Amino acid sequence: MSDGPEQPPLGRRAFVASAGAAALLGATGAGASPAHAASAAGIVEGNLPDFHPLLKDELRFPLAWGTSPLRDFRAWRRAARATVEEHLFVGRDTTAYAMESGDRSEGDGYTRETVTLSLTRYERVRGALLTPHGTGPFPAVLLLHDHGSRFDIGKEKLIRPWGAGQARLASAQAWADRYFSGRFVGDELARRGYVVLALDALGWGDRGPVTYEQQQALASNFLNLGSSLAGLMAREDVRAARFLAGLDRVDRHRVAALGFSMGAFRAWQAAALSDDLAAAASVCWMTGLKEVMVPGNNILRGQSSYCMLHPGLSRHLDFPDVASIAAPRPMLFFHGAQDPLFPAEGVRVAYEKMRAVWRSRHAGERLHTKVWPELGHVFTAPQQDEVLAWLDSVL
Repeated sequence: MSDGPEQPPLGRRAFVASAGAAALLGATGAGASPAHAASAAGIVEGNLPDFHPLLKDELRFPLAWGTSPLRDFRAWRRAARATVEEHLFVGRDTTAYAMESGDRSEGDGYTRETVTLSLTRYERVRGALLTPHGTGPFPAVLLLHDHGSRFDIGKEKLIRPWGAGQARLASAQAWADRYFSGRFVGDELARRGYVVLALDALGWGDRGPVTYEQQQALASNFLNLGSSLAGLMAREDVRAARFLAGLDRVDRHRVAALGFSMGAFRAWQAAALSDDLAAAASVCWMTGLKEVMVPGNNILRGQSSYCMLHPGLSRHLDFPDVASIAAPRPMLFFHGAQDPLFPAEGVRVAYEKMRAVWRSRHAGERLHTKVWPELGHVFTAPQQDEVLAWLDSVL
């Protein structure tokens, strides 16, 4: 999901659908039933098929913990994770990272450096790595950037760019002002003693930028090639977690993932798929699938949804079911009650499903969920402070 530009008006499509219905009425006689006329339209509420309630009814999430016939939790985790991985359409990768360091710069109590590494066998990826001054090993955070329909910056949404030119710095600062109370979350973490890694997902920053319209075509081309854009992102995030945990400067037992919006999705997904993450914090991305597939919701546009869509997975697991693969490790989920992207009912359903899983592991206190009544789709300074305090407590 994104807060990007609206899709083109639906007026023409609505006209075509109405014309089709009228033509059918003319062919079958004026006595044709309204239900028959409606079915002729084929598409309702913009982008949903008119039979979408029937498709929703078929989603039973049979592999969810508590529904699955597997009663041993470790066996369930293995089966659920294997099912997710099967639907990524991108194979595991053991390519050597072969990290190369680039430009360095000193921050307030930490050192910045650019790094280039191989997350997969397909290409080299450039990122930003922040290391606190002092003697390690340090705890670490894998920072995962959002979507936002803003592609000229990726890692720079979370780490203040240096040596990147005024245009990129201005873009990054505007993003921080809009969503993060003017802060760069990565720099704040580094000041507080965390090693921080942020990398661009395909299409953003140094790996882009794509346009809003191109992203859907890119995703469909991945599928035509037998692969998946969302699957690549998931694989890269898991590999990034392993790389970060393996650095000499990092305490591999104290590594967490953190993200906002699409980055929040990526954070809990990475925790579900990686044993290198001891915890994850997700701000503004969790819902039940059925509850978010409602008229008017952003997810119905397509576009950004392809970054988080694993074809066929919903036949087995819902979003909170996937996140629950990470149980009983510490996990944090924040939601803004004014967030237009995630209906309150979807958030409630998801939180309840996850709480049931953590409680079943006698670890209910390790799952921290909170709704901020006055906030929308943002990650403000008070939220950041609470997340940082939580990370201190669990790492």
